[in-house]
Amino acid sequence: MTDTHRAPSPSPAQATAEAMDQALDWLIVLDSPSEEQTRQFHQWLAADPAHAEAFARAQAIWNGAQVTQCAQKLASSPVKVTALSRLRPHWRPLATAAVLILGLFSFSNLPMRLQADHLTVVGERQRLQLEDGSKVLLNTNSAFSSTINDQKRVARLYQGEAFFDVPPHRGLPLEIDAGLVTASVRDTAFAVRYLDGVTQVRVQRGDVDLRATGDDDARVRLTAGESIRIGPNGFDQPAKLDAATDLAWVQGRLVFENCPLSQVLAELRRYYPGWIINNNEQLANVAVTGNYRLDQPLDVVRSLAHIASAQLKEYPALVILN
Repeated sequence: MTDTHRAPSPSPAQATAEAMDQALDWLIVLDSPSEEQTRQFHQWLAADPAHAEAFARAQAIWNGAQVTQCAQKLASSPVKVTALSRLRPHWRPLATAAVLILGLFSFSNLPMRLQADHLTVVGERQRLQLEDGSKVLLNTNSAFSSTINDQKRVARLYQGEAFFDVPPHRGLPLEIDAGLVTASVRDTAFAVRYLDGVTQVRVQRGDVDLRATGDDDARVRLTAGESIRIGPNGFDQPAKLDAATDLAWVQGRLVFENCPLSQVLAELRRYYPGWIINNNEQLANVAVTGNYRLDQPLDVVRSLAHIASAQLKEYPALVILN
């Protein structure tokens, strides 16, 4: 007799996410299906009642007013955007993607989001207080969890950015995993950003002891007024912190000093629930100096367009600089 081991069944949330992803794929295919694709779609639809439910939900969004409005504006726009021009015959998938960016159906990072205790959507900030009295400010599009008890004080930043204000503590230090490093702290105020496989640590008050994930011998201590970048090749050299710009987001601001417009737009995209496209390469190196509210990214783009004498086209979940 042979023992068989069955793979664990997906959780209900994972099954729902998979069905929705498949339904959205089918909506794109059915825009111009072959006979074989039509047959496969009906097979998929009949295979599980959850498929029909997911397809109905996706179709409701697909045919909703927001997608229709976005599609109509894109189709009638005279804007010369090479990438969008190629995609215009397939405006429905493009418009649907805009809706997905708004977060109506965001399942691509579902496993991470299931592990996190706290989440922020694009453009949102959230204030937390941990069991040990530590205060945490989560920035836009971030995922965070913590376990604080008598045996351990650990937290994890799965993605995004957070500012920690950690009070004095006689027991174990608070340890925060953020991608490539673990930070060990007491009586400290500092920020951690973990995006695109790179971790950035910025210390406002106190000391932060850092060790590389998987390499206990790679360690760095940062003191107040220092920052460091940790990439795939390890620790960079510590640098001087410019708190007025690097930590401006903690005060709800975005501050730029002679910063290329391309970098400014990259930062604004973190806060805007849609696309910001620069279609004018000459604007990329325009130097920007300014102090802006981070909760009004569209107003910032409008201001930048005015300063740079650029044309701005606005659509649902999409703005284009020309």
